[in-house]
Amino acid sequence: MTLCVTSSLVAGIVWAGSDPPEDGASAAAARGSDAAGGGAEPFRRAPHRPQEQVPASHAPLVHSRPVKIAVPAIFIEAPVTGLGLDKKGRLGAPPLDKPNLVGWYRKGPSPGEAGTSLIVGHRDTETGPAIFLNLNALRRGDTVKVTRADRRTAVFTVDAVKTYTKDEFPDEKVYGATGRPELRLLTCGGRFDKKNGYSANVVVFAHLTSLKKQAA
Repeated sequence: MTLCVTSSLVAGIVWAGSDPPEDGASAAAARGSDAAGGGAEPFRRAPHRPQEQVPASHAPLVHSRPVKIAVPAIFIEAPVTGLGLDKKGRLGAPPLDKPNLVGWYRKGPSPGEAGTSLIVGHRDTETGPAIFLNLNALRRGDTVKVTRADRRTAVFTVDAVKTYTKDEFPDEKVYGATGRPELRLLTCGGRFDKKNGYSANVVVFAHLTSLKKQAA
């Protein structure tokens, strides 16, 4: 099987309210070229539209890099590394030899900061399952906890989980500003083939709802 955290500027049809399609293949060489990003740099999108209703959330936090993520509903706890963009403007993924590592787009907002923070991870690699294998199992109301370097844990509540095909990925909806601190978790989904990798991306939409401070 292969990794995917793929292209943005890519986009997709949403299978709302249902699980994404089952994968088509069992094993294949992992493709390091798969990325989560697209033609334009993430987060440089249209501003929030004032007329849109935005549910209340916790006040934004100051900048602080994430060091660990935990998703209790799917038994995830993983370290976080910083990621940049490749020469094509796509956000890469963590190293294939570290399937239990997730990556944060370090030029975007940190989790809890004003804006939309992006964390990506592999669904699987050539050696087997990876950290975001069951990301599509999350449901509205589940929590995502991100521990930051300032010893604060930003707690996000899941609003929705969507699957988008790569050729119709809604950049503005995924990366755009919303008027509150938000988080996106991204991995691959849909069907897999050896030539093109996965056909879609799974995106978790969540917003900041509380803050926990670690004891000194």
